[in-house]
Amino acid sequence: MDKFVVSVADASHIHYAEQICDMIADSAEKRGTGIARRSTEYVQGKLADGKSVIALTKSGKLAGFCYIETWGHGKYVANSGLIVNPDYRNNGLAQAIKARAFKLSREKYPEAKLFGLTTSMAVMKINSDLGYRPVAFSELTDDEAFWKGCSSCVNYDILTRKNHQHCLCTGMLYDPEEKKRKWKQRSKKVQEKLMMWKQKVQIK
Repeated sequence: MDKFVVSVADASHIHYAEQICDMIADSAEKRGTGIARRSTEYVQGKLADGKSVIALTKSGKLAGFCYIETWGHGKYVANSGLIVNPDYRNNGLAQAIKARAFKLSREKYPEAKLFGLTTSMAVMKINSDLGYRPVAFSELTDDEAFWKGCSSCVNYDILTRKNHQHCLCTGMLYDPEEKKRKWKQRSKKVQEKLMMWKQKVQIK
């Protein structure tokens, strides 16, 4: 990983937008499923607004990309468009990009639920490691604009026939409130065990 630089993108990276779109389109064509196309202008906006993560080689070649988008008035955040240049795969780049996008999402929208749709087992594994869990589509945003974004996917007809409840993608969700509740429960159990241990010591 020391030969790559993974960082939050800014306006200086706009010239990579067309290359990013071509890379996404090429991957979608090869996989035949699961990646919604985005326009060059859309990606330029994400780069300029600091709402994406870009991976470059030390020489400045594009190695990977991912962007974040808010839905439902900021209640939900999606990390989308994760892509790695085929020339640089099997270097842990997908994990590094996704982890940085996750951190960026938590920094910008700490109260929001993070979610994503994917057909990739590798991405599911990365998401699980970050704390996501598989969920029904009903637990995801009901923002019509998000689901409209799936219209360029080859499987959109399946999604519409299923009334946005099922598709070939798996929905995954990270709920910060759920994590807080679990942390409190664990802390409570630790405190209870500590109290029981203290009581035993005192009795002896």
